[in-house]
Amino acid sequence: MWILQRLFTKLLKVSLLKIILIVIGVILLSSLIIKALEPETFPRYLDAVWWTMTTVVTVGYGDYSPSSDLGRLFTMILLYTVGIGAMGIIIGKIFDSLTLYKRMKEEGKLAYKGKDHYILIGSSRDKLKNVVEEILNSNKKCDIVIVDHSNESPVQHDRVHFVSGNPAEEEILMQANILKSRSVAVFTDDKMDLPEFADGKTLLIASRVEHISKQANRNIYTIAEIMKEKHIALFEHANIDEFILSNESVSKLMAQAAIYPGSSKLFKQLLSNMEGEKLYKIEKKQHWATYKQAAMELFDLGATLISDGHSLDVARKHDEKIPEGTKMFVICDEETYKKISSN
Repeated sequence: MWILQRLFTKLLKVSLLKIILIVIGVILLSSLIIKALEPETFPRYLDAVWWTMTTVVTVGYGDYSPSSDLGRLFTMILLYTVGIGAMGIIIGKIFDSLTLYKRMKEEGKLAYKGKDHYILIGSSRDKLKNVVEEILNSNKKCDIVIVDHSNESPVQHDRVHFVSGNPAEEEILMQANILKSRSVAVFTDDKMDLPEFADGKTLLIASRVEHISKQANRNIYTIAEIMKEKHIALFEHANIDEFILSNESVSKLMAQAAIYPGSSKLFKQLLSNMEGEKLYKIEKKQHWATYKQAAMELFDLGATLISDGHSLDVARKHDEKIPEGTKMFVICDEETYKKISSN
């Protein structure tokens, strides 16, 4: 008995792959032996393999069984001890591996291998939940990777992957598979007292993203949340693609609501993907020559053309030709957007 105990103790230290190979070898060898011992009971080698497998996994259908004393002794001594014991070790190691994988994923220690995902860096738990909810509601097939210093993911969702570490380090951003992402959004650190320090940290992370982008010769669309408007020039110098003003934007929205009562509802509907009309990006149609022609056709379909890329002056240049490859923004419902896309 002590021999078997030592054997299983050693097997526990062996890697899962090696144990699987050992078990396969035992099954194939045992099948050869039982077929040699009882050729009439097991006329084909496949029959012997079938019986060995069902015996090892403790299922045992009863369609085959050894009839000789030698065959039964072989079964009890080898398969009931070594075979079934090794199979138990395999099952145990598989469960251990799944448990380890789950723990490492929850702790943010696993690299993300997918592509076309959105990377969100930093920010408070509540803010991240809102952003994740909006993105997942807008795109039913996308994944989101959150990069943060914390030891667990701030948002729990099947399509949210978490990477723990310093987002200013290249290794951590590569772990989030940044080169195959759709965009990277860097949020301001709400825990910092001074906006200068918060924007400085955001700039450091965003600059690291742009550095990786240049090294790989790939355009990574980067969005940065900024506390102070006067810091935008610093982010423009770092070639950040887009800026979102944090506290100052809220102040301006409050001012607009005070001056134009009810206007905040329009902004809320425009910013949210979960209610009312939504903002959609569309491609220029080949038969659209001018902005006026595009706006009129879109209006007939039930959509309002509001922007040419980042410019809102489409109404003033209605007679101008639309350059090829222009991306425009419209406001409409989902059904209208589908009509526009299908035309």
